[in-house]
Amino acid sequence: MPQLLLLSNSVSPGQDFLEHALDQISQLVPAVSRVLFVPYASADPDRYTAVMSTALAPISVQVDAAHTVTNPTAALAAADAIFIGGGNTFRLLSALHATGLLAAVREQVGAGMPYLGASAGSNVACPTIRTTNDMPIVQPVSFDALGLVPFQINPHYVDADPASTHQGETRPRRIAEFLELNDVPVLGLREGSWLRVSGSLASVGGTAGGVLFARDVDQREIPPGTDVSELLAVRPRFDCPA
Repeated sequence: MPQLLLLSNSVSPGQDFLEHALDQISQLVPAVSRVLFVPYASADPDRYTAVMSTALAPISVQVDAAHTVTNPTAALAAADAIFIGGGNTFRLLSALHATGLLAAVREQVGAGMPYLGASAGSNVACPTIRTTNDMPIVQPVSFDALGLVPFQINPHYVDADPASTHQGETRPRRIAEFLELNDVPVLGLREGSWLRVSGSLASVGGTAGGVLFARDVDQREIPPGTDVSELLAVRPRFDCPA
């Protein structure tokens, strides 16, 4: 039974790193558990690991870093849970492919290992990373990701500001362009929000909720506490023009 916590962000205004989600994290990762932390999305994995260790110390969780071991797939097998951190999604996915962790994580999570992701770590839980906000600073061998959920997530979702003078595309417009060529729902998670999956159940939690986009359907507001379990049954279709 899959157990997932997919965070939009790691830091909420006025709070320490992961402070806003510690209660949720402790439900998936009990005290004295060992978490394999994957900091591949960051250019400074040592510092990122130190920050993560400090953040999880109040709930007595031990953090082991994937980038410090010679065999990260073996380290994953020995862990109680996995946490994939944020940063650049393209850098992260490229490293997951290169280390063999992509297939290993998919297998372990399918067997019941809890999966926690933030930002880029939530992006790679989807079938593809095509709904990331990041610049492609490196070219992965494929955009295919873990596919732990059958729909797409857009972390750090920002509502369009009608008073803005910015001439670039708004986030809703970018997602609409994605849907022109791909038939799969996109859940935009605002800052401070997350998706919690437990087996066949899924819900949006946190403080700000999100917005659900789908082809040929008006976007729908998703308040905190909304059950979105129906999304776990969708069948994504990519590269299929409307």
